[in-house]
Amino acid sequence: MKPRSPRRRAAAVTAALTACAALTATQAQAQATPAQEAITPATKFYVDPHSKAAKQALVDFANGDVENAANMARLASWPQAEWFTEGTPDEVRVKVNRLVRRARAVDRTPVLVAYDVPGRDCSQYSSGGAASSAAYRTWIDAFAAGVGDDKAVVVVEPDGVANLPKDCGPTTDPTGELTAARLADLAYAVKTLKARPRTTVYLDAGNVQWRSVGDIAQRLQDAGVQYGDGFSLNVSNNHPTDHNARYGTWVAKCIWFATEGPEQARGHTDWCASQYYSSAAPNDGAPGNAVSPADPTTWRWTDAWFDQNVGTPPADELHHFVIDTSRNGRGAWTPAPGKYSGDPETWCNAPGRGLGPRPTADTGVPLVDAYLWVKIPGESDGSCTRNTGGTIDPEYGIVDPPAGTWWPDQAHALARNAVPRLTFNR
Repeated sequence: MKPRSPRRRAAAVTAALTACAALTATQAQAQATPAQEAITPATKFYVDPHSKAAKQALVDFANGDVENAANMARLASWPQAEWFTEGTPDEVRVKVNRLVRRARAVDRTPVLVAYDVPGRDCSQYSSGGAASSAAYRTWIDAFAAGVGDDKAVVVVEPDGVANLPKDCGPTTDPTGELTAARLADLAYAVKTLKARPRTTVYLDAGNVQWRSVGDIAQRLQDAGVQYGDGFSLNVSNNHPTDHNARYGTWVAKCIWFATEGPEQARGHTDWCASQYYSSAAPNDGAPGNAVSPADPTTWRWTDAWFDQNVGTPPADELHHFVIDTSRNGRGAWTPAPGKYSGDPETWCNAPGRGLGPRPTADTGVPLVDAYLWVKIPGESDGSCTRNTGGTIDPEYGIVDPPAGTWWPDQAHALARNAVPRLTFNR
């Protein structure tokens, strides 16, 4: 096929940018929907016409980079979450309210991320958070007040459950006091946000390659998942969508098993088989032995355990979940064997990744309420070093931008490598 002429390519970009700029008007043409407390397959998510991708499209076009400009215009046409990571209570209330009002004006549901819990990220790349539990709860109160009576989907504290203070190191929480406070703070956040009449709340639960099924199921219970609508998976990560869907279904069934299942199982999330379970391993008294890393080829044994011990619980008694597909189009990144002697930080600005399935509430997958772009495509995870002891990221040959910073090269790569191919949202 002959390449398009520069004039034709420029015309295509101009058309895409024009469509992107008109997005607000397009959204406003939708039929009004009745008030609802949960996502349905008909839910349409809010697209910010002034997103970082939209601005990047204009920059690329002005620089004569027609191909990347077109991709950024396409990227900008899809809904993405907005993160709230700092600020005074008054500031967060105003910013949240501004977003939900813009979404209301075009009859769309915004996706928001609350990310300010004390001691977040074990003081690593995304370190920060509120100064105390009291400060955090005041911040959450203001966040909820900003949402008010408008429609909103809120993802609560990515990694906050999977990475508790007790997991940050042997000296971080020797008494368990900080972990107990974290769990109480998260439960407060879920309850407070869910008290708003049209807010759907998902408590984050890490990803399929992190905590075992029983472990994360218990942590979610301790952190108040029962007060919200479910949990979220794969935020800022790149594991395949179907792997997370399978894992999330096990987690939901495990919670049901330990709360509503057989009397003898009450309180025993630790009995649940996990993604690390293999019946081929010698039995040590647990449901099986660990297989590392989680190996989908052995997951039939996990499925068999749930079939035999949990069966098919009533669908309306199981927690639902959402999956972040913003960077998982090409699955997880695995460096060449022996390339790094320490932890290669496979989750951190993983090279060669691509956008995954487009955001939608019509997933066709039981228990999966939506595929969302929670992590903003093109924002850095932080200055990753692959544990080499230096400051340079050897995968890129530069010092990566700080966490949350817009990184045009990464945005361009994610769009270029999208699976399925990136098209305009119509």
